[in-house]
Amino acid sequence: MSQRLNILIIMVDQLTGTFFPDGPADFLHAPNLSALAERSARFGKCYNASPLCAPSRAAFMTGQLPSRTGVYDNAAAFPSDLPTYAHHLRRLGYRTALSGKMHFVGPDQLHGFEARLTTDIYPADFGWTPDYTRPDDRIDWWYHNLGSVTGAGTAEITNQMEYDDEVAHFGIQQIYDLARAGDDRPFCLTVSFTHPHDPYVARRTFYDLYPDGIPAPRVPAIAYDDQDPHSQRLMRASDWQNYPIAEADIARSRRAYAANISYLDDKIGALLDTLSACRLDDRTAVVFCADHGDMLGERGLWFKMSFFEGSSRVPLMIAAPDMSPGLVEDPVSLIDVTPTLADLAGADMSSVAHWTDGETLLPFIEGSRRETPVLMEYAAEGSVAPMVSIRQGRWKFNHCAVDPPQLFDLDADPSERTNLAADPAHAETVTMFTNEVHRRWNLATFDDAVRQSQARRHIAYEALRNGAYYPWDFQPLRRASERYMRNHLDLNDLEESTRFPRGD
Repeated sequence: MSQRLNILIIMVDQLTGTFFPDGPADFLHAPNLSALAERSARFGKCYNASPLCAPSRAAFMTGQLPSRTGVYDNAAAFPSDLPTYAHHLRRLGYRTALSGKMHFVGPDQLHGFEARLTTDIYPADFGWTPDYTRPDDRIDWWYHNLGSVTGAGTAEITNQMEYDDEVAHFGIQQIYDLARAGDDRPFCLTVSFTHPHDPYVARRTFYDLYPDGIPAPRVPAIAYDDQDPHSQRLMRASDWQNYPIAEADIARSRRAYAANISYLDDKIGALLDTLSACRLDDRTAVVFCADHGDMLGERGLWFKMSFFEGSSRVPLMIAAPDMSPGLVEDPVSLIDVTPTLADLAGADMSSVAHWTDGETLLPFIEGSRRETPVLMEYAAEGSVAPMVSIRQGRWKFNHCAVDPPQLFDLDADPSERTNLAADPAHAETVTMFTNEVHRRWNLATFDDAVRQSQARRHIAYEALRNGAYYPWDFQPLRRASERYMRNHLDLNDLEESTRFPRGD
């Protein structure tokens, strides 16, 4: 791969990988993503490092698990001294820019990006900190509830549509600016959308693409008393008893979710068309992924925060010049993306290896088999102690100090209907994975670190909200005096320098 390869990363929010077994599922109207899939290496078994926005995104950017980043939940500060792919690439001379969401918490709102084009959609302070000392409390003002399901339907504008319309606009504008800048440096542009994250509300034009809806959940709702302990906690966290869900609510929510995938597909098509129009497509790698999935009514569960496939499995596709398209069957992780980007850019991988728990995906694209397991962690709302998961081969093993273990054979049971952990026939496999958990994690130390982090943040947030308050939310700088036509520029130079391509 050329060391001058440009990189465009397109990230979406809460898009389940179960809808991308090998590119977009047949029932989705996603022509641009389907076209991208045809020329991509497709990872049908990709998992996040933690099934929640901020922990997953921090892990994605650093290549490190939450137990190393300290970003345990949606209100944990992202340390400035953790190298991200933006740092690694910027050291190599790349221009790095972000349009959209990355859910940075704390005063550093750049984390290696040279330019940030929009604000974030979520707050950057400690207000959403969970509390392990109050496991039964539901914090209504920021916890999810199932009103997103009962209120599903259509609208022409929402908070999230307004945001993603802006993200796409500035992403496209940045591609134009990169093309006409006259700068020989390669670029890494990240465009990160908030859809199809709930609430499940879509524009009518996309909703009408699915007059018959989409397939129903494969696993029907499971009664609360029959759910595993963590799923019960998630049901309580989503206030399930106050929002009875009818079949029509499920169908409408899933239809709107699919419609929002089509909405994103439209915007992704515009980004890729702009890349092509600017004659950058033949020297740009394109990465498409999501931070986590959505249960979408499977098992009676919604949103994320679970190691079940709907929540933890995400789409990942990579297209690049000279890269062979095709399906990679082995499980991989989002934390593999940072070392992969460094590898694509021609970095010295020994200098990156210390800073990542992941591994470059390029050998697997070229046909090598993965031997190492995929690891996941969760220590945020809905949990009362850190949870860990190992995905390897046909198996997924979930472990938590306060819950019974779970073992699923995903080859024989892709819907995870049967927990094999208590089956004597699988005792040896359970023992093997249990030993692996204890080899890789000190769960008591992990739990103590999470509790200390929560306690510090609760004190800091209470203090910072007492009196004058200065939030850390990113404020995009718009240099109006340098936009369009101003008196510091010669008009002839301006018209020539802002036209691209020249001479056509």
